[in-house]
Formats: sequence, structure tokens, C-alpha cells
Amino acid sequence: MKDLKYKRILLKLSGEALMGDKGYGIDSSTVQYMASEIREIFKMGVEVAVVIGGGNIFRGVEASVKGMERASADYMGMLATVINALALQNSLEKIGVPTRVQSAIEMRELAEPYIRRKAIRHLEKGRVVIFAAGTGNPYFTTDTAAALRAMEIGAEVILKATKVDGVYSSDPVKDPSAKKFASIGYIDVLRKGLSVMDSTAISLCMDNNLPIVVFNVRGKGNIKNIIQGKKIGTLVRGNHGEGAKK
Repeated sequence: MKDLKYKRILLKLSGEALMGDKGYGIDSSTVQYMASEIREIFKMGVEVAVVIGGGNIFRGVEASVKGMERASADYMGMLATVINALALQNSLEKIGVPTRVQSAIEMRELAEPYIRRKAIRHLEKGRVVIFAAGTGNPYFTTDTAAALRAMEIGAEVILKATKVDGVYSSDPVKDPSAKKFASIGYIDVLRKGLSVMDSTAISLCMDNNLPIVVFNVRGKGNIKNIIQGKKIGTLVRGNHGEGAKK
């Protein structure tokens, strides 16, 4: 482990990352791919925690916009994250990676209740811990859950998995002139309204100086390369050293 840049990480996966090229639900081959990528760094001795979203099944914010009461919609979204967590757990354990799912909403038959000290102990014993059900509270996203859990377990970095290869000045799909940032400060992310994580999550990371690496989850070996210190994606950190690639 001495050659690793990060020894304890929190990987933030969106629900959409699990549906691959499908428009909805869980694509088994994509989940297997994600499990294999996690296994690579697990074998290197990295302690891995995962926070997973539920947008491939249900998005509480979208449902509330369409008239559903927001708290109820958010609870439904939390349940979707549990489905995704169990799918990832199944794929990981099939390839020999011991896991534990901890849920912020108690459901003993499916997952352990979230207990911070127990989660840390699982990591120390060499188990991948998957955090489900967000924070357990409505009005908070799984981005915020990722920031919160990362700080609670003493993670050294949040790896934010996305469909693009970093943070851009604007949407690179819609704007060909969009510039990619090699690194950028928390304040600049908030000021420019960049789509990294929601403002609550960014503020939590800023207050606790927790770095975020935004990278393309579809790039095979990207997670391993980040762990080894290679410059992949965009590093979000304190306001020093940031700048757009020319």
C-alpha cells in the first residue's frame, strides 16, 4: 500500500451509471464491469466505501416536480438506492470481494443499519462497504450522503464517477468550445454553478478540505490509475492550483 496515493476512498456512483446504455433499470454487464473495477483496487489493499444513487429507477426530485409530495418522493428514491446497492453487492461477492451493505433506513432483512464505527471496522477488516438510502432524510441528495459518509469514515478522497472525463466550463455535449479543468477550487465550482455535486455536498467538502476527483467511470482502469496517483479527470480542492486546460 506504500505506493498508493489514497488508501481509503469513497466512490460515488450514480444510479444512471448502472443502467449502461439502457434507458432504465440495471444493466447486469455494467454492474459486473463496475464490480471488476472495484475489485482491482480492493486487491491492491485500498479500503473502499461506495455511495450509490437511485436515478436509474426513481428520481425523487423529478417526481416532486410532477406533483408528488417531495418527502415521499425522496423516500422512494432512497429505496431505489437499496436495490442498486444489493445488485452491486451481488456482483462483487460473485468475484470474491467481501461486502457489507449499510442502509440509513433500517431494513434488517436486507442490510445492516448504518453505524459509523461498524462501517470503519468493516473497512479495516477488508470488506467493501456499500452505503444505501442516502442520508435517510428527504431533501438531501446522494451527493450529500457521499460527502457526509466520506468524512465520517475518514476517507481521503471522494471519487465521483460520471459519464464525462472531468469538469468542464459548460456542458461538453452541447458546447464544443467547453474547456476541461485539470483542477478547480470548491469556491469556483459554486460560483460558476458547475455540475460536479450539489452545493450542499461541495460546501461540506470545502469546510472539511476533502478533495473530489471527477472522472469517467467508463474508462477502464481509471479508478486504479487515480489510486496510483495518475492525473485522471478533474481534481476539486482548495483554491490553489486550479486552471482550465488550454
